[in-house]
Amino acid sequence: MPEDFALTEDALDAERHLVAVRGDLDLHTAPELNDALTRAIDEGRSRLVVDLTETSYLDSSGLTALVMAHKRLRKFGGQLVVVNVDPSIGRTFEITGLHLLFPLVRERAEALQRLED
Repeated sequence: MPEDFALTEDALDAERHLVAVRGDLDLHTAPELNDALTRAIDEGRSRLVVDLTETSYLDSSGLTALVMAHKRLRKFGGQLVVVNVDPSIGRTFEITGLHLLFPLVRERAEALQRLED
C-alpha cells in the first residue's frame, strides 16, 4: 500500500458501518476498500457510509468497489452513502452518473442522518 493511504473502519451498530479512506483510492488501494465493504456486508451491516473527505484521488477501481457494494446492499434493501467535500472527486461521480446511484453528502452527520431515513 502507498505510504499516504489509510483505511479506517467503525462498526457503529448492528446495521451501520463507517469506512473512511485517506490518500489515493486507485488500482493499488481499491482492493482494501472492497475487502472492508465486503466484510461489513457479510457481517450483516446493511447501511454503509464511505467517507472520502480525506481522499486525494479516486479512479475507476475505487468507483467499482463502491458500485459492487451498492449492488450487494440493494439485494436486501441496504444503502450506501458517500461523504465527499473535494470538488474534483465529486465531479468524477457526476461524469460517471454515479451520483444518481448513491447519495453524495458533505458531512458524516448528514450521511448518518440519511441512513436513518
